[in-house]
Formats: sequence, C-alpha cells, structure tokens
Amino acid sequence: MYGMIHQALRGMAVRRIGDPAWTAVLREAGFTQPLFIGMEYYADDTTMALVRLLAARLGMSCDELLHEFGRVWIDFAGASGYGRVLRMAGDDLVTFLDCLDRMHSSIHSNMPLAQMPSFELIAADPATIELSYRSGRQGLEPFVRGILLSVAERFGETVTIDHVPQDGGARFFIRRMAAHG
Repeated sequence: MYGMIHQALRGMAVRRIGDPAWTAVLREAGFTQPLFIGMEYYADDTTMALVRLLAARLGMSCDELLHEFGRVWIDFAGASGYGRVLRMAGDDLVTFLDCLDRMHSSIHSNMPLAQMPSFELIAADPATIELSYRSGRQGLEPFVRGILLSVAERFGETVTIDHVPQDGGARFFIRRMAAHG
C-alpha cells in the first residue's frame, strides 16, 4: 500500500494515543523513520503489522480498528490532493458508488503498484443499495464498511450497513434511513 495510507493511519493514531506511543508502535513494527512518503509503496504485510500493533495498543480488534480507520480515511483523502477526485465522483451516494471503479482507475494511473478494489453497484432504490466489493486483499471489509458510512454521511444520508462474504470480497447492503422532519 502507498504511504498515503500510512500517513492517514499515523494521523488517527497520534490523535488517539499521541506521537510518542505511535513512535513506539513504529519501532515495534521495525520502522526506523517516523514519517511515510505518500507516493512510496509499502508491502501489505507492513501495513497490516501496523494495524495489528495499533489495535492491540488501543485495546481493539483489528476489525474494529479497520472500521474506524475507514471512517477516517475519507476525511484524510478528501483533504489531500485526491479530494478533487472524490468530489468529481458524484453528487449523490448512488452516483458516487456507481463511479467507484472509474475513480480508482484514475487514482491507479498515479499509483501503478496499487492493487485497487473493484466495486459494482448491483441495485439501488430509495430504501436499499446493494454493492459488490472484490479485492485481492482479504479482511478489509471492515475498512470498506467504515468508508461507506463516511461517504453516506458526506452526502447527508443516515445508513446502516451489513455485508456478507462472497468469493474474493463481500456484498454490502446499505439501508437508507428515511429522513424525519
């Protein structure tokens, strides 16, 4: 994964445990440099080692940490140079979800080593959105769930999200709550 992911993880960690504790996590994971370069590629094993160590430090499961990190990721990416790409992906939740693969393709051109996930909008109506997620990486469904919750909030929607595993990923069911007013 690219250093941009690590930069976002660092930001979340420093807010939660402070810079000295994050530095200790880095040392435990074998890092000698305290900062990550955004466009530098780091092995997935390295990223997941940081996730496991940070989750243990916070007294969370890896799934809980990945979910929280997914929620943080959207704000981080939105504030980065990729904020424009996020804004151009759609003006509403359904359009945004339908454009995820195109958005990832445009990002991939700048990050050729990235293993981008694939998303397919299966169905959408006023009550439910069904989204297929596929990835060569296993275990990132909690991260995706956190991202989907944050994206829905960006579009002013309140949702609940469930998922069921499928070969190579998961099927997400996003239930939209009717606005009360």
